[in-house]
Amino acid sequence: MKLATLNDGSRDGQLVVVSRDLSTAHYATGIATRLQQALDDWNFFSPQLQDLYDTLNFGKARHAFAFDPAQCLAPLPRGGLWVGAVAEPGATQPEPQPLGGDHFAGACAPLPPFNWADEVDFSAEVVVITGDVPRGSPPAQALEGVRLLALANAVCLRRPWAAGEPLSARPFTAFSPVAATPDELGAAWQAGRVHLTLGVQRNERRVAQVDAAAAARDFGKLLARAARQRPLRAGSVVSSGPMGVGSASAKRALELAEDGQASTPYWQPGETVRIELKGSDGQSVFGAIATTPSAVATQPD
Repeated sequence: MKLATLNDGSRDGQLVVVSRDLSTAHYATGIATRLQQALDDWNFFSPQLQDLYDTLNFGKARHAFAFDPAQCLAPLPRGGLWVGAVAEPGATQPEPQPLGGDHFAGACAPLPPFNWADEVDFSAEVVVITGDVPRGSPPAQALEGVRLLALANAVCLRRPWAAGEPLSARPFTAFSPVAATPDELGAAWQAGRVHLTLGVQRNERRVAQVDAAAAARDFGKLLARAARQRPLRAGSVVSSGPMGVGSASAKRALELAEDGQASTPYWQPGETVRIELKGSDGQSVFGAIATTPSAVATQPD
């Protein structure tokens, strides 16, 4: 099934079920009002949400309405834990690191002003939203804790990041309008990886077509590492980390290695970055993220 959170003026929004083709939606009010509520007691709520989802897809939901991604908050506006896979200098594999998870943005939310001298970058990432994952879970058990998948554009300020300030360097993360249960991906969800192509556009110009399975470490291992010393609570959000050349810095690094100089600029004011993953049928799985930084800059530090 596919779920989204509509902006109703509250911090956590209103949970809705979204049709497979992303054309219609239905309030889940009679079942659960917020996604966190459903995650906290998934075995009780998910069958009811699934029934509503099936009814919606069959065109029999009495109060269905047109789905508008622009009205969405992040599927989970506030995560219990936000963990990103980050490759430290000299490391052979990215390791999960806790980041700020108190505020996630919707797919079309305007970005706040930044100090452009901080080298503002976008980062296309696949994320999972978990149920409870016990401390010390091996990868196979940890993977069973995945409840939903989604996309993220994790905005990164490269200058603070290089200075060793990871929290300051990740000020804003926008999420796809829809989160989907793993079964919605069918055979494309295998061994903790998404076997589909992730598309990234910058002002309607293609930046990258990324093989999501090849570009990221599998989620079973990431979740097991994240839960090695502490349990993950329902509502934890774990990211694959940057996907291949799905960021300006990755393109710059590739250009530097091949040409001796980087020609791709960092994200510029007013530029829209669009991130989307399509299924084997060519249809969008999660809807698109389309974020545009404000042209108004903050004062340098």
